[in-house]
Amino acid sequence: MTYQEALKKAEEYLVSRGIDNAPVDAWYLMEYSCKCDRSWFLMNREKEMPGPSYARYQSMLSDRARHIPLQHLTGEQEFMGIPFMVNENVLIPRQDTEILVEEALKVIKPGSHVLDMCTGSGCIIISLMKYKQDILGTAVDISNAALDVAKENAARQGVCIDFIQGNLFQNIDGKYDAIVSNPPYIPTDEISKLMEEVRCHEPAGALDGREDGLYFYRQIITKSCGFLKDGGWLLFEIGYDQGLSVSEMMKSAGFSDVRVIKDLAGLDRVVKGKLP
Repeated sequence: MTYQEALKKAEEYLVSRGIDNAPVDAWYLMEYSCKCDRSWFLMNREKEMPGPSYARYQSMLSDRARHIPLQHLTGEQEFMGIPFMVNENVLIPRQDTEILVEEALKVIKPGSHVLDMCTGSGCIIISLMKYKQDILGTAVDISNAALDVAKENAARQGVCIDFIQGNLFQNIDGKYDAIVSNPPYIPTDEISKLMEEVRCHEPAGALDGREDGLYFYRQIITKSCGFLKDGGWLLFEIGYDQGLSVSEMMKSAGFSDVRVIKDLAGLDRVVKGKLP
């Protein structure tokens, strides 16, 4: 079977299994399993695919058909132009979260000490340290398995971060110029409605924001004032309908310059505010 024929059959197979973006996933799995890029494929698409490559490709397609996330099969997801290792112990970095990093970069100054709460893969703090020179990074997560992933990502990107295992501020000392966080924010009752790739293969603890989805915002906002320097910033990623609730909580806690930032679809995505 030629490469082109194999790709076409793969697309049809994934479509028949209800996979969103089947053509895209079929291509990425070919690229990964055959170690080829688009230019090579276009020049060699009429060639016969070697048996071992075809077998590897079919195995990965079978896994994807069972709704195992593409990123878990390839072990990688790009975020802010940086490749991050991912597995079942961390949320897969999403483009929406890049807005949080972009907003943080606007207010974090060189020399700042930044705390990343609920770090997961480490994509937020690592991206900040790659794009903003001379900042110090501390990252905390309740999951040791997630921290193992974050540590590996930091090592791969050559950044030095102080990683701490703990429940929110449990083991945190000192004060910071900024706290950034993408905490669990999906209401418990909504998790069963998520797509299978998320519901069954991403860590539930990184998704579940308790009854109304706002539990971790309340905890972090209430306690963050004791860990922020005067003039320090608190920045959150939020759910599409949580902007008003989170921004009002921050104002009530004494934060100023509180703003809700929307994504390209016009949905609430980030809330940020400054401690006077």
